[in-house]
Amino acid sequence: MKQYVYLFKESDGKNKALFGGKGANLAEMTNLGMPVPQGFTITTEACTQYYVDGRKINDEIMAQIDAKLAQLEAMTGKKLGDMTNPLLVSVRSGARVSMPGMMDTILNLGLNDDVVEVMAKLTNNPRFAYDSYRRFIQMFSDVVMQQEKSKYERILDKVKEEKGVQFDKDLTAEDLKGIVKMFKDLYLKAQGEEFPQDPKVQLMEAVKAVFRSWDNDRANVYRRMHDIPYEWGTAVNVQSMVFGNLGEASGTGVAFSRNPATGENVLYGEYLMNAQGEDVVAGIRTPLPISTLAEQNPEVYKQFADIAKKLEQHNRDMQDMEFTIENGKLYMLQTRNGKRTAKAALKIAVDLVNEGMITEKEAIMMIDPKQLDALLHPQFEADALKKGVVIAEALPASPGAACGKIAFTAERAKEMSATEKVVLVRLETSPEDIEGMAVSQGVLTARGGMTSHAAVVARGMGTACVAGCSAIKFAEDEKSFTLAGKTYVEGDEISFDGSTGKVYDGLIKTEPAKISGEFATIMQWADKYRALQVRTNADNPKDAKNAFNFGAQGVGLCRTEHMFFEADRIPAVREMIVSTTVEERKKALAKLLPMQREDFKGIYKAMEGNPVTIRFLDPPLHEFVPHDDADIEALAKEMGLTFERLKSTIADLHEFNPMMGHRGLRLAVTYPEIAEMQTQAVIEAAIAVNKECGYSIVPEIMIPLTCDWKEFKYVRDIVAAKADETIKANGATLTYKIGTMIEIPRAALTADEVAKYAEFFSFGTNDLTQMTYGFSRDDAGKFLDVYYTKKIFESDPFARLDQNGVGKLVKMAASLGKEARPDIKLGICGEHGGDPSSVEFCHKAGLTYVSCSPFRVPIARLAAAQANIKFPRA
Repeated sequence: MKQYVYLFKESDGKNKALFGGKGANLAEMTNLGMPVPQGFTITTEACTQYYVDGRKINDEIMAQIDAKLAQLEAMTGKKLGDMTNPLLVSVRSGARVSMPGMMDTILNLGLNDDVVEVMAKLTNNPRFAYDSYRRFIQMFSDVVMQQEKSKYERILDKVKEEKGVQFDKDLTAEDLKGIVKMFKDLYLKAQGEEFPQDPKVQLMEAVKAVFRSWDNDRANVYRRMHDIPYEWGTAVNVQSMVFGNLGEASGTGVAFSRNPATGENVLYGEYLMNAQGEDVVAGIRTPLPISTLAEQNPEVYKQFADIAKKLEQHNRDMQDMEFTIENGKLYMLQTRNGKRTAKAALKIAVDLVNEGMITEKEAIMMIDPKQLDALLHPQFEADALKKGVVIAEALPASPGAACGKIAFTAERAKEMSATEKVVLVRLETSPEDIEGMAVSQGVLTARGGMTSHAAVVARGMGTACVAGCSAIKFAEDEKSFTLAGKTYVEGDEISFDGSTGKVYDGLIKTEPAKISGEFATIMQWADKYRALQVRTNADNPKDAKNAFNFGAQGVGLCRTEHMFFEADRIPAVREMIVSTTVEERKKALAKLLPMQREDFKGIYKAMEGNPVTIRFLDPPLHEFVPHDDADIEALAKEMGLTFERLKSTIADLHEFNPMMGHRGLRLAVTYPEIAEMQTQAVIEAAIAVNKECGYSIVPEIMIPLTCDWKEFKYVRDIVAAKADETIKANGATLTYKIGTMIEIPRAALTADEVAKYAEFFSFGTNDLTQMTYGFSRDDAGKFLDVYYTKKIFESDPFARLDQNGVGKLVKMAASLGKEARPDIKLGICGEHGGDPSSVEFCHKAGLTYVSCSPFRVPIARLAAAQANIKFPRA
C-alpha cells in the first residue's frame, strides 16, 4: 500500500519531488533538532491522485490523513475540536520549487464558535482568540470557498474607522467579536450555508483547496513563466499552530541569511510584534527591521542568528526563513533557498566560493541564467540623475531603473505596454497582478515591505520594484494619487530606482549596463567550463559592438534586409524591385553595392576578426513597396513611372502565403544578380578590413530557405563564381565559406544531400518552428492562450524550443550533416539561442554554437556552462 502522508520526523528532507520544498525543509529542520512546530505532509503524489480521481480525495488518502492527525494529537497533547485543550493547525501548500504568493495559506484551522471560547479562557486573552477566529473565517472564505476577499476587508476597515484606530492590533476583544459575527453573516449570504463548525470538515476542505489551487490561473501563469511542469503537483503541510498574535511578547517575521537585494553577508529581514505570519508578507502594516529585534529581545535574536547560520551552512546557500515568537519562545516555520536579485545571486555565489563553502562549478549551477537579464538592462545616467527631482524615498525592493507612464491596474498595464513603456503603481500587489508586473518596466507600491508579494515576485522576474512608499496617498477610487503635493493620474510619467528606493518626477534618461565585478568573475568561470560557442544576431555595427562587449564570439546571423529598409537605401531597393530587365535591375543594385559594403565593414570591425555569418536577402519583395494609392502615386512620380504600371507591378508581387512564397533562396534563383551584388559587397568588405586592421576574416555566406540540394547548389555556384572573380579582381587571397539555413523540414530530412555542398548549417528555429507546427508566430497569439488553459501546450514553442518535434528535426539534420561532412559547423540562430533550456538542448545535440540577440549573450554563456557541467562533452 502506497504511503501518501508522513509526519515531519518520518519525511526525507532531500526528497523535494515527493514532499515539496516546504515539506522537505520542515523535515530537514526537524531532523537537525531545530524548534519546529510538529505536523505532517501530504505528498505531491496525493495531489496527482486527486486529479486522477476527478478532483476527489479517495478513502485511502482520507484514512492516512486521519491516522497521522491522531499521531500529531498524541505528540502535542492537544486534540482537534477538543473542549479542554484544542489543537489548531495551519494548512500550507508546498510545491517542489517555491512559487511565492501563488498557493494559499490557511491559519488557525480548528476554531469554531465553541473552541474560540476555550482558547479565550486557556490563554486568558479573549482578544487573541477572536482575532485568530476572524482571520481564520477570512482566509477560509477566500482560499477554500473563493469568496471575494475585499468584502471581508471592507467590514474590517469600516470597524477600524468607526473605532478611530489605524491597525488591526488596536481593536478590542468586543470589536473582534462583532467582526466575527459580521463575517459569519457574510459567509452565510455568499455560500448559502453556515460557516463549517466541524474541524475535520474544515481540514479536508482546506486540503482540497490547496490541491485545487495548483491549477488556478495565477499558478498556471507563474508555471509558464518559470518552466515548471504541470504534472509535478503540490504537497500540503499541516502544522500545529504557534501564535505570534498572543500579545506584545509574541511576533512573527521573515528573514534572509544574507541581503537578497545586494547579496551582502548580513542577516536581513523584518518582523511584527503581536501579528500573524501573513501580516508581514501581505504588507498590511509596515514591519520593523530584524536588527531592532536585537535590542527588543537579544536572547531570541541570538538564537535566531545562530539557526540562520547553521541552516545556511547546512544547505550551502542563502536561506529565506519564516519564524514566530510565541510568548518569548522562538519557532522556525520554514526555510528555503531564498529568491534574490541577479546582483545578489552573483555576489552570493562568488562569496560562497571565496568562503570555501562551494566550488566554481556549484556557483555556476546556482544562478538562474534568465536572471542575468536584469543586470543587462539600463541604469539611470549619472548626470540625468543629478538633475532628477526626488519626490519620495521608500524601500529598494528589486534593483534596476524604471521609467514610464503610470498604470494603476494589471489589465491597463497589459493594454498600455503594447505601445509604450509602463510602470505599475499599486496600493499593494497581489498574485492576480502577475501578468501586469511582467509587462511593466517596474512596480511601485504604497504598502508592503522588502518581503511583500510585490518585492518577492519582482526580484524573481528581474523587474525594478520600490515598495512601501507610504507618502503616496491614493484617491478613494484608486485612479489617482498625490505625492509631494502633485496629483498623478494614469499616463503621467515617473521614474524610480529599485536599487536606491528613490522615486522621481518625470522621465530620467537611462544608459546601457556594463559587465564588471562579480558578474565578470562568473562570466570568466562560465567561459572556462562551457563547450558551446556563443555568437550574436546583429544587423548593424552598434548591436555587434554591444554583443562583442557582452562576450559574443562572432555574429551567427546578420540579416541583410534590415539594412535595405533605411531611408537612403529604400529608393534603390524599390527601383530594383520594379525593374523589368536584368540591365535595369543591375543599375539599381550598383547603387546598393557601396552601401552594403560599408555595412559589412562596420560589422567586421566591431567583431575584431571573429567570424560573421551574413544571410542573403530573405523576405518577400512586397515588404519593400508601398501598398496604399497615395504612397504608390508619390513613388511613381519619384521613379518616373506611370501610376498604373507601378500599381500593376506591386499587384504582381502579392502572395497568398508570403511566409512560404517567393523569398529567400528562391529570389536568388529568379534574380541571381541580387546574390551577386551581395557576394561582391561581402568579399570586398572582408578584403578591405583584413588589409586595414590586420585581421584574417573568413566570410561566412548563408543562403536562406533551402528545401532541396539542387537549388542550393545552383545558388552556391553563382555565389562562389562571383566571390572568386572579386578576390581575383582585387589581387587578394581570401578563403570564404558558403552554408545554408535549415528552416524547412524537408531540408532537415535531406540534410545529408545538402551537406555535400554546404560548409555549415544554421538552424533558423523561428521559421522551422512555424513550418513544423503549421502556424505562424504572428497569428499563434490568437489561440495559444486557449491552448495553455486547456493544457494542450505548456509553453510557447517560439520562446522555448519544442524538443519533441522541432528538436527531433534539428538532431536528425545535425547527425545527417555530420555523416556527409564530418567537419561541418552547426549553429542555431533563432531567438531560441538565448533560452537556457534550448541552449542545453543544442549542447546535447552536438551543435558548434548558438546565436542570440546581444542582451542575451551572457545568458547563453552561463546556460552553455551549466549544460556542459550537467552533460559533459567527451
